[in-house]
Amino acid sequence: MNTKDFYYDLPEDRIAQTPAEPRDSSRLLVYNRKTDEISHRHFYDIGDYLKKGDLLVINTTKVYPARVYAYTEHGGKIEFLLLKRLNLTDWESLVKPGKKCKIGTVFTVNEELKAEIIDFTEDGGRIIRFIFDGVFEDILSRVGEMPLPPYIHEKLKDKDRYQTVYCKQEGSAAAPTAGLHFTLELIDKLKAQGVEFAEVNLNVGLGTFRPVKVDDVTKHKMHSEYYSIDELNAEKINLAKREGRRVIAVGTTSVRTLESVADENGFVKAASGDTDIFIYPPYKFKCVDAMITNFHLPESTLIMLVSAFSTREKILSLYETAVKEGYRFFSFGDACLLL
Repeated sequence: MNTKDFYYDLPEDRIAQTPAEPRDSSRLLVYNRKTDEISHRHFYDIGDYLKKGDLLVINTTKVYPARVYAYTEHGGKIEFLLLKRLNLTDWESLVKPGKKCKIGTVFTVNEELKAEIIDFTEDGGRIIRFIFDGVFEDILSRVGEMPLPPYIHEKLKDKDRYQTVYCKQEGSAAAPTAGLHFTLELIDKLKAQGVEFAEVNLNVGLGTFRPVKVDDVTKHKMHSEYYSIDELNAEKINLAKREGRRVIAVGTTSVRTLESVADENGFVKAASGDTDIFIYPPYKFKCVDAMITNFHLPESTLIMLVSAFSTREKILSLYETAVKEGYRFFSFGDACLLL
């Protein structure tokens, strides 16, 4: 299976530059795999397709302000994109421009913070060591910017709009964007109709958005991301499986977490660690029965994952329909419910 098989043509004006207001006013394309029916609704209508006992699994990770700008002693500007924290001071990072980031070079962020290049990473990034006096998280909250994807050119007016309303544990370099459509009011409404919620945590890395650079999909090496599921939420998921209720993953990050820890019968266990699971057709899902997701980049690992939930041909057909119907794409775009 070739990477180019997952290409589709997307006009640039279909790439959402700003989030919908309010959150749940985004559009919702609903696809029923059993009946092959498509419906065009809004996200606030999602309760019409959910029933009592359905279990929505949400990723409660929180995005940290991962984009940091620093300066050389001669005034040159460097951009650090913090990907993964290694210890109290060291981070794996992407850097731009890379030619200035030689080992031993020290950059100044401000009077509170400096950054030293201490090593290279396998994919051309750097390991940087921050030098600071105080609480690093507090400093980062002041100097860092939200790491919006490169296809978003508008400046984000409210940092919280790149967070889900239920985020908890800070640790992601990108938002689990399928969750951005939920409001607290919508969650309360769904709970009132008997829909249940379970929580997982997966720290989203920017590898999610990196293009697949090999022709043969099977040769792609997936990025590794940290996940965790506690005992309480594992039991919620297992009870739903035992009772034959639907487990509906909110976003590809929840899908990857569940499928990483599920056994052949779809049961999960409380666990934490790193996962590099790469889901592409054909794949037999063990735990996930339905999913809520956004519309993803051409030739990305995410559109490959979604294709595995149906067929490549069908998903590309749905995307073609979404383009014709004027849906908005990518992180701040509209949503898709695959039943």
